[in-house]
Amino acid sequence: MHILPFPESDVPPSLRRQVLALQEQVWPSDVPPPPDAIEPVHDPALNPISMLLINGHTVVAALDVLTKTIEHAGQSFLASGLSTVVTDSARRGQGHGQTLVVAAREFIATTMADIGLFTCDPPLLSFYQRCGWEYVPGGVLIGGTPDDPFPSDGLNKVTLGAWFSAHGRNYAATFPHSHVALYPGTIDRLW
Repeated sequence: MHILPFPESDVPPSLRRQVLALQEQVWPSDVPPPPDAIEPVHDPALNPISMLLINGHTVVAALDVLTKTIEHAGQSFLASGLSTVVTDSARRGQGHGQTLVVAAREFIATTMADIGLFTCDPPLLSFYQRCGWEYVPGGVLIGGTPDDPFPSDGLNKVTLGAWFSAHGRNYAATFPHSHVALYPGTIDRLW
């Protein structure tokens, strides 16, 4: 098995279809996409990077890394977060998701990102902690836009973070028990 990163718009069509099928397993749409659908799902302004765990020609697990500059505690931070983390339902419990999430954290650490932030459902907290992410108690990510905010605390989510740069580490203590204006826009209301 190996991990392939691609800008989301550059994922080869055969792999893109597999990723979309895995996402349908977890987040079924009211109307499933046609079999030939390969359109990106993230806002290109968030520089989406798709990371795929591949076995032969089969996508076993996938996730996307989204990135943007945010303002918090009077400072600017380049923030990255995980989105659409999924493992093939037939292959769960075999460590594939952990392999990919650890690799994504390492990938973000090699970029210019100051911090990593994202939310998950509470039962997944220990999984992400095993992958090197830190629980941000009381941290609320505000998605959407300033005119149409979408706070994570109304969704029963918990926030995870990582502090990659010296600047990020210097302000790590400002993130717990705070509202963080992520504002990823109207496409990715909350990553």
